[in-house]
Amino acid sequence: MTSHTGRCLCGGVRFQIDQALAPIQVCHCRECQRAQGAAFAAITPVATSALRFETGSELITEFSSSPGKYRAFCLRCGSPLYSRRDDKPEVRRLRAGVIDPPVTVPVASHAYVAEQAPWCRLAGDAPRFPHAKPVS
Repeated sequence: MTSHTGRCLCGGVRFQIDQALAPIQVCHCRECQRAQGAAFAAITPVATSALRFETGSELITEFSSSPGKYRAFCLRCGSPLYSRRDDKPEVRRLRAGVIDPPVTVPVASHAYVAEQAPWCRLAGDAPRFPHAKPVS
């Protein structure tokens, strides 16, 4: 079985992922920029059943950023950890930056590039969508 570990900045929240990592989805929308404090959010979807918090689950708090969507972060250091949706309880959208290296999966796509930070230049040949990635 493939397994990965990760943690928040202060190390208070530590987790294990018991599945292979999916390709990274990059979102450039203004909401993700504000939530991450960066040009984009780099996300890998993880099955809720495959994500196990080893320490610090009491440090995780969630913010309802829009109806039915929650963004989770560490109360101590503020590291964004994942987002989840009421309509998809089986998935956590884990922030790739909190996964311990090496994360070797490719970027699958860039969404909301119409809102891309003007100082951020995209590299690679992953598909780019001006708004939401079309549902396949």
